[in-house]
Amino acid sequence: MPLDPTAAGTRSAPNTSSWRSKDALLYALGVGAGVSDPTGFELEFTTENTKGVEQKALPTMCVVLGGGLGGPDSPLARIGTYNPAMLVHGEQGFTLHKPLPVEATISSVSRIAGIYDKGKAALVVTETEATDTADNQLLFTTTSALFIRGEGGWGGDRGPAGPQKVPEREADHVVTYTTRPDQALLYRLNGDRNPLHSDPSFAAAGGFDTPILHGLCTYGFTGRALLHTLCAGDPARFRAMHGRFSSPVLPGETLDIHIWHGDSGTAQFQTRVGDRVVLDTGTATYH
Repeated sequence: MPLDPTAAGTRSAPNTSSWRSKDALLYALGVGAGVSDPTGFELEFTTENTKGVEQKALPTMCVVLGGGLGGPDSPLARIGTYNPAMLVHGEQGFTLHKPLPVEATISSVSRIAGIYDKGKAALVVTETEATDTADNQLLFTTTSALFIRGEGGWGGDRGPAGPQKVPEREADHVVTYTTRPDQALLYRLNGDRNPLHSDPSFAAAGGFDTPILHGLCTYGFTGRALLHTLCAGDPARFRAMHGRFSSPVLPGETLDIHIWHGDSGTAQFQTRVGDRVVLDTGTATYH
């Protein structure tokens, strides 16, 4: 059976999950905090017992939290059949409704927000809403766009227009971070154990000379640059972020995050490795 466009709107059952201080520390290290920061060691994100420093969680950590999209009962299991090797994580976004705690328990519900016909591919958009069980208030919303090559062409809705391209003028800020040669081995401890990011033979079968970095790791590096540039390092000021993955990154490569100021509280960004764009048409909002 091919993809079933009528699966749009399918929701998961509530999923309860938790994280603790150690998880926030590990995530921060996984996206380069304390190593690639040229101004210091970001101790508020990388330690929990530094005198005069209160531990905080990086805003982008929300993209690895929650659940409801994995397993046989997930909404993704109901969209029809396809070759998993043809699935590509195309876009990622999130909105924080309040600052992300260092420790919390959440109840999350995921849904298929849309299934669109892109001609040679299908676009499946998912959305997850997470509620903090401590006060029953919405904590964050995450969105993902998954491209499944070879599954389009049924004559369906092509979906909304793509995000606005970044300005053609020079960026207002460029932040440079160098990833570690073992960055993927560290980042995978946040939960994504896909051997594409660790096993050379598996990566070779996928057409890569070496294991590649997780797209969400590049996303986290970029989020740190936005946090320090736009919010003076204060996570309470970070509101939302969205970007489109356009090219893989190899561990050890250097990321240049180009940032353009927009209207009050908005910015656009693009992440590059040299002249190669790896995260494109990015937008961010902040207080």
